[in-house]
Amino acid sequence: MAPDLNRLRIPRSEEAESAAGPSRTRILLVILGGVLLVLLGLYFWGPLRPAQEVSAVGVAKTYPAQAYTVLNASGYVVAQRKAAVSSKSTGRLVFLGVEEGSRLKKGEILATLENEDLEAARNQAASQIKEAEAQLAQARAELTDAGLQHRRYRELVAKDLVARQDFDTAVARLDKAKAGVAAAQARIKTNRAALANAQASLEYTFIRSPFDGVVTVKYAEVGEVVAPFGSAANARAAVVTMADLNSLMVEADVAEANLDKVRLGQPCEISLDAIPDKRFASQVHMIVPTADRSKATVLTKVKFLEHDDRILPEMSAKVAFLSQPLTAAEGRPRLTVPKGVLVSREGKTWAFLISGHRVKLVEVATGATTENLVEITGGLKEGDKVVLNPPASLKDGSRVKLKE
Repeated sequence: MAPDLNRLRIPRSEEAESAAGPSRTRILLVILGGVLLVLLGLYFWGPLRPAQEVSAVGVAKTYPAQAYTVLNASGYVVAQRKAAVSSKSTGRLVFLGVEEGSRLKKGEILATLENEDLEAARNQAASQIKEAEAQLAQARAELTDAGLQHRRYRELVAKDLVARQDFDTAVARLDKAKAGVAAAQARIKTNRAALANAQASLEYTFIRSPFDGVVTVKYAEVGEVVAPFGSAANARAAVVTMADLNSLMVEADVAEANLDKVRLGQPCEISLDAIPDKRFASQVHMIVPTADRSKATVLTKVKFLEHDDRILPEMSAKVAFLSQPLTAAEGRPRLTVPKGVLVSREGKTWAFLISGHRVKLVEVATGATTENLVEITGGLKEGDKVVLNPPASLKDGSRVKLKE
């Protein structure tokens, strides 16, 4: 039987599907290839690229003195001249014109004790001097009159015109007048001494500043009894404590093992926790010639070379002992970064500034170089975070994460 060739024909619908199949496959492959390329691009150049681990450092101000520092020590600001001011006499406080922080000149009255009785004694002594001076004037007048009478009687007795007894009376009167003048002069001296004593006793009731300084502690109040050395019961021994701010020094403990690095007159730099934005030029004033056996340290006194009203007693301080004095320029802080931050490209200096999770390549201007630090004069500011030792693959806009 002859084969039925009509059965071997492919229907037209199946022919169309067979023809469309290869073109759909190619389209899918093209789409998949494009997606893959996009993904690869995002991975290598876009947000899908993994963040690079980097180390970060901050842009900070440093002092050139750090390069010359041979030793660091800590201590406290101490007034070398201070006093607990008290009275020399016992009495009730009727005036107190100071409080903590008051600045006084030498000899200025800061407090007064009750002194009405002493003022009266002073006034009485002054009146007695005036009385003695009047008596002296009277005695001198008597002496003048007695002298005139004595001369007249001497001439008359020589001519036998008066009795010898009258002349002797004139002589005695003259001697008595001279004694009266001497007695009046002595009374004046006595009364002047009494006035000086009364004035001194009155002066003891005025408590004065012993030197130019500032009041650091106030112990007494108006109405309280003040006595020398607190000898009276319930009496204050001192009214205030004063310190001379011109005598402030930093007392720092230096370990015995480091004592060979310290010498008299050695330049130093003092930093105070209370004034972090300034360093103070100073020098070693004294190395106390005894050691503290419990701490194995030697007390060293460092004096300020400049005065600042912000420096107060008992402030904590750090002392940097320097190998050489600093110039005026070296005493100012500089904006610095480690050398490893900077990269050179196209003849310029750059740094990778960290902003969020990305870096930005910024051009910077540099200044002096000290050891491992480079001064930054432009392009960065204090507090900026930059990449330290950036890898060669790091580029502008790269995603980064900080190493822990």
